[in-house]
Amino acid sequence: MQQGRSTAHYRKQLVEIFQAALASVEGRIAVSGRLKQNPLPGPVGLIAIGKAAQAMASGAHDCLGNRIERALIISKTGHVDFPFCRRQAWEALEAAHPVPDQTSLQAGLRLLRFVSETADRPLLFLISGGASSLVEVPIGGVDLPFLIRTNDWLLGSGLQIAQMNGVRKALSRIKGGGLLQWLGERKVRVLAISDVPGDLPAVIGSGLLTPEPDLQRQLASLVLPAWLDERLREGLRQRIGMDRAPPAVEIVATLRDAEAAAAQRAGELGFPVFLYQDMLRGDATATGRRLARALLQGPSGVAIWGGETSVKLPPAPGQGGRNQHLALAAARELAGSTVCYLLAAGTDGTDGPTKDAGALVDGGTIARAELEGFEAERSLAAADAGRLLEASGDLITTGPTGTNVMDLVIGLRG
Repeated sequence: MQQGRSTAHYRKQLVEIFQAALASVEGRIAVSGRLKQNPLPGPVGLIAIGKAAQAMASGAHDCLGNRIERALIISKTGHVDFPFCRRQAWEALEAAHPVPDQTSLQAGLRLLRFVSETADRPLLFLISGGASSLVEVPIGGVDLPFLIRTNDWLLGSGLQIAQMNGVRKALSRIKGGGLLQWLGERKVRVLAISDVPGDLPAVIGSGLLTPEPDLQRQLASLVLPAWLDERLREGLRQRIGMDRAPPAVEIVATLRDAEAAAAQRAGELGFPVFLYQDMLRGDATATGRRLARALLQGPSGVAIWGGETSVKLPPAPGQGGRNQHLALAAARELAGSTVCYLLAAGTDGTDGPTKDAGALVDGGTIARAELEGFEAERSLAAADAGRLLEASGDLITTGPTGTNVMDLVIGLRG
């Protein structure tokens, strides 16, 4: 009985640490704070694109109010507050993520029309991760079935996010700075929440407003299927040079901000804190096992890691995302431990094509799953961690968080 209460207590504290991290990088607070520090004069048009678009736009409204004369919000399905947008007479669209569909193409065309319709005023862009899938205007010869096939391949390829976005840019008229050709000479200000290593503006949302002249060299080393490689090379030939200088991109929230807030809250709860600066990347299974072993062999306290891993998907993947996959791999190592816990979750509140943010596992996860007829190695091989973790009671569901700064992994050794 005492162990049960102790387990629940530690799990609750891990969730509390994660929530403190999310609050520190929430889009509304991040944007309003930056605009209060550095005000934006005069009437403006507002364009917010990404998973955190609604929260970021709300932060702009807190500071600018009616000075936002027109606004366009484009976000993931379920992430738009339509009643709020209607009250402000803002236009809002929901589009597909992580794989684009017809709504993504419609959003891309609407974006171009909105830019044209607001040619007489400055624009405030609010960009967050997810824009790569949410808005698209493809190059000639690329249609929706081709985009879907490409994204399906990319999501299961094991490539890093920067490499995947490089492929997307080569197939797009608006990514990689392509949108600049529609902006003319008007004043543009850009605030962004970073969901990429190094907080590089050219990578966030596939760099709608940041040209990448070195794109061809970056993609030269990738091993791609022939059908994709041929079209990608054609896309690189079609790319148009930009006449205007790109605007500066102001980063208002990052993974490091979230990690620092998690560390602060863990310290306030009385734990020794170990904050690791190396960015998580590579295979989710190997990473989950490595972090679990570090917990088992390490000192008591809270360990914090951040980044994004990847999962090479089988032909017919099951339910879950990279954080659930990492957590299950960790749970396999932690099995039987009574002192170690690990939380792995996406800061945007989603993990892959699921509505769950990730999972919080402990030494009893595998035993609980086996009672329900699940076997960990089989679930990992099938990329089906989500169903097992649902059965074991370890999934974390936050709903839309209003931010997106990659993934957090928080370990606790009691």
